[in-house]
Amino acid sequence: MDPGEFWLLAGLLGALLCLSLFGFIRGATRKRLIADTPTSRVRSAAQGYVELIGQARLMEGPPIIAPLTGTHCAWYSYRIDRRDRTGSGRRSRQRWTCVDQGTSTDLFYLVDDTGECVVDPEGAQVVHVHQDRWHGDSRRPLVGPGGGGTFLGAGRYRYTENRLHLDDDLYAIGYFRSHVTGDETTLNTEVAQILREWKKDPAALARFDANGDGEICLEEWEAARQAATDQALMQRAERAMAPATHLLSRGPDRRRPYILSALPEDQLVTRYRWMARLSGLGFLLSVGGLAWLFLAG
Repeated sequence: MDPGEFWLLAGLLGALLCLSLFGFIRGATRKRLIADTPTSRVRSAAQGYVELIGQARLMEGPPIIAPLTGTHCAWYSYRIDRRDRTGSGRRSRQRWTCVDQGTSTDLFYLVDDTGECVVDPEGAQVVHVHQDRWHGDSRRPLVGPGGGGTFLGAGRYRYTENRLHLDDDLYAIGYFRSHVTGDETTLNTEVAQILREWKKDPAALARFDANGDGEICLEEWEAARQAATDQALMQRAERAMAPATHLLSRGPDRRRPYILSALPEDQLVTRYRWMARLSGLGFLLSVGGLAWLFLAG
């Protein structure tokens, strides 16, 4: 074996070793993390890193629509590739070049039997089960995956779309925090705001004009201030009784994975277990290959 071939093979085995080691660590740590993290309920979940199980639901507002198939969903990602050919005759080669891609960042709900949690999918590893892939001759698909496209995938463009569907069972592990609408302003500031609004509305102040002279005297103004204080206290009490808003997101600790999965927890654990096993096998084979290469060289 000449030196060029030797170092090329050594480089390939070294790259395989590094990738296998990374895959083993990733698979083993995520398998253990998912298996060891207890499932929480939305209403009683602790603040911080939690595991939730529920269904994907839309929030109020515009629907989330996958751009290639027009499917209403909770999350999507898509990619459009173009087939490019180089050379001619026997030297003709083809490769796929990405010309457009995108991922949904719209918020949606995870709902269980105790409440609902807003899910921010940005930065999440999404494990989906719904995927469509088909071909066509235009940059944007003119028909969907079942619309009778090109024969045997002969089109120049390839469309791929992944989705989380509405009402799908959803496993999620990430950073959970609750926000309760609080009193960010002082009571005096809120009272002053109410009085300023009343001053703009003569009819609102007229109810405090006890003697009917069209003017608000000092004594009448104190009555207005007391009424504004009572209203501010009532508003603060109503806000305190409002339900908390829960949010699941990537979180500040980037070492911990943020996963949204349409696969149930046991299947996810099995997937990472096999990832660790196969990566461990690849690591051992690459170590053995490097040892043989250097001993034989």
